Amino acid sequence: MNESKIPQDLQLIAKAATDAAIDKKAKRLVLLDVNPFSDMCDLQLICSGDNDRQTKAIASAIQKSLAEAGIKPQNTEGQNEGQWILMDYGRFNVHIFFDNLRDYYAIESLWPQAKFLTIDTSEKQKPS
Repeated sequence: MNESKIPQDLQLIAKAATDAAIDKKAKRLVLLDVNPFSDMCDLQLICSGDNDRQTKAIASAIQKSLAEAGIKPQNTEGQNEGQWILMDYGRFNVHIFFDNLRDYYAIESLWPQAKFLTIDTSEKQKPS
């Protein structure tokens, strides 16, 4: 992801989270640049899992990866059920869905002006 308007630290956080999700076989990964269309955050990672075991594993892997860099979520929702897990890291949010719920809520369509960023899966990095 080489987006000049996205600060380097935020790029590294998104990259680490994306790598962790990919390691757990997350599907349909999308990284949205919702700044300046959202007051909630600047970037959103959206992905899917096949069942609650997988969605919880994806969330756990992301949380562990970012925690290793000293980055902890401000809030998490839905980890007990695993059907829609939201991880709030301030300027960066992660949504992990069951496919049917993701299709139903279609949160990607909430910001039609948002830029879909390329997810570079090469060369894993940790944010500093």
